[in-house]
Amino acid sequence: MNLPNKITMGRIVLSILLLVLLIFPFDLCGFKWETYQVFGSITISLQYIVSGIIFLIAAITDFIDGNLARKKGLVTDFGKVMDAIADKVLVNGVLIVLACNGFINAAVPVIIITRDIFVDSIKMVAGSKGKAVGASILGKLKTICMMSGLTLVFFYNIPFELININVAEGLLYLATILSIISGVQYYLVNKEFFQEK
Repeated sequence: MNLPNKITMGRIVLSILLLVLLIFPFDLCGFKWETYQVFGSITISLQYIVSGIIFLIAAITDFIDGNLARKKGLVTDFGKVMDAIADKVLVNGVLIVLACNGFINAAVPVIIITRDIFVDSIKMVAGSKGKAVGASILGKLKTICMMSGLTLVFFYNIPFELININVAEGLLYLATILSIISGVQYYLVNKEFFQEK
């Protein structure tokens, strides 16, 4: 297993650890996460700060493994599959948990996950007919906005919370809009594969 694939597998482990950290019923085990009052009016939980650090590390590894694999000529089919799985476990899992815990609007994960299923289906159909479908610029912008927004959610929108501007929410809504637009774009570019002959 080459280095980029090891990094990808590490991201899967971090993603699972993160989800366990977020959904495990610690209170039933008699453990209570510490909460702190910062900047006078913002209450933060150590659980989400630790989770945010893990999420940030996992997000950075997503950038590292892909670039390393391409630069060193270490792209493998195993790496492509596991990278996609790692991304879905990390992002979709976090979106669902944060929505269930009331940190983000439930419409965000519903739209983004539905779009991902739609785009993945297009890629499968195009791939079965010999065409590789790469990531679009809008798709990459969506990912940047979403990862930045989720990171800010974990860190309670600090420092923007101090000036009462919800940048985290704004970035996630922007990611959702870009998600829809890029999904339509994927379809329009590849609609030939869906036409009956």
